[in-house]
Amino acid sequence: MKTGVIIARFQTPYLHEGHKSLIENVKGQHSKLIIVLGISSVMGSRKSPYDYYTRERMIKKDYPDVMVLPLNDHPSDTAWAENLDQLLQGTFPAETFILYGSRNSFIASYQGQFATVELPQHGDHNATELRKKYADKVYDSQDFRSGILYAYHNQYTKVYPTVDIAVFRNNKTEILLGKKSNSPAWRLIGGFADPEDEHFEAAALRELKEECGAIEVSEMTYEMSHKVDDWRYRNEVDKIITLLYSCDCVFGQATAQDDIVEVKWIAVQHLPKMIENQQIVNEHCPMIEQLVAKYSKESK
Repeated sequence: MKTGVIIARFQTPYLHEGHKSLIENVKGQHSKLIIVLGISSVMGSRKSPYDYYTRERMIKKDYPDVMVLPLNDHPSDTAWAENLDQLLQGTFPAETFILYGSRNSFIASYQGQFATVELPQHGDHNATELRKKYADKVYDSQDFRSGILYAYHNQYTKVYPTVDIAVFRNNKTEILLGKKSNSPAWRLIGGFADPEDEHFEAAALRELKEECGAIEVSEMTYEMSHKVDDWRYRNEVDKIITLLYSCDCVFGQATAQDDIVEVKWIAVQHLPKMIENQQIVNEHCPMIEQLVAKYSKESK
């Protein structure tokens, strides 16, 4: 008799009735059942918050006799199907298989050698909505707190990308700097890149308009990248790397907005003295020093 195989993700905090119906249906038709869990290439995300081991234990709690295997995602449907077939044949070389899925499952993209069966969906269960339902719930238990630690510990360390913008005027003899309410020192205009930004140049233009109003500037020019010694991340393994862009003010009056409380045009020749007097935030000093070295030479 052929072995039943369910291909699924089960990215939910528990097995809902739709999952159980699928498993019970296939178990009723086969003496052996394998569940192959898809493994995302992104470790720990809103769409794939649970790793393989967490989902395996969830399944084994209710179905201890079911074999659970992992299968990595692949950009090629053909390669993914070959990997699936090799996984099954390599683990159980003497068996043949029937692959099961529900609506919107793997079946449409599967190009392997085994027969597939699409089972009707049981109820209106939505994994995305279920994850949202539990995403902001806080529980007073050691298991809950341990789960948070497990999730963060098993993430890849991250680099957060930011953009900083050097806006010049008067043939690059003046630069626009800003101040935030939590610091008396001047700083470049900038902020974190957003997932909605098409590219870093777009992020730089967005940040400039958010913090300085609707001024018109020339095209953004890349200057350098720099690991920022940001006090918020000084004791963290995650870090910030910023990309510095420059542009020229073409038209308009800069006005402090968002988290910038003051903006000011400052003569580039005064910047070295301001750095010496600690009037520039420390994390921006290396970038401003490079700008001064570059554009002081060009203006001579």
